[in-house]
Amino acid sequence: MKDIIENSINKGIKVDKLLVEGSESKYTVSVVSDEFISKSTIQRHKMIYALLEKYIKTGEIHALTIKALTLSESKN
Repeated sequence: MKDIIENSINKGIKVDKLLVEGSESKYTVSVVSDEFISKSTIQRHKMIYALLEKYIKTGEIHALTIKALTLSESKN
């Protein structure tokens, strides 16, 4: 499932850094992308949720923790 999550995010947004951790339907996703510039935390999370929506609906992803930063934010 980690590979599916990674592939889904990589297909949807230009990622500078991506880390997916977890198992058994509970995952933490850390995404660094300049596509998050000028977007609120909620907007960033909605972008990730939209990419993984079908897996959330089927229960393959039950719990998802998201850390979404721009490249400059990740260096601070």
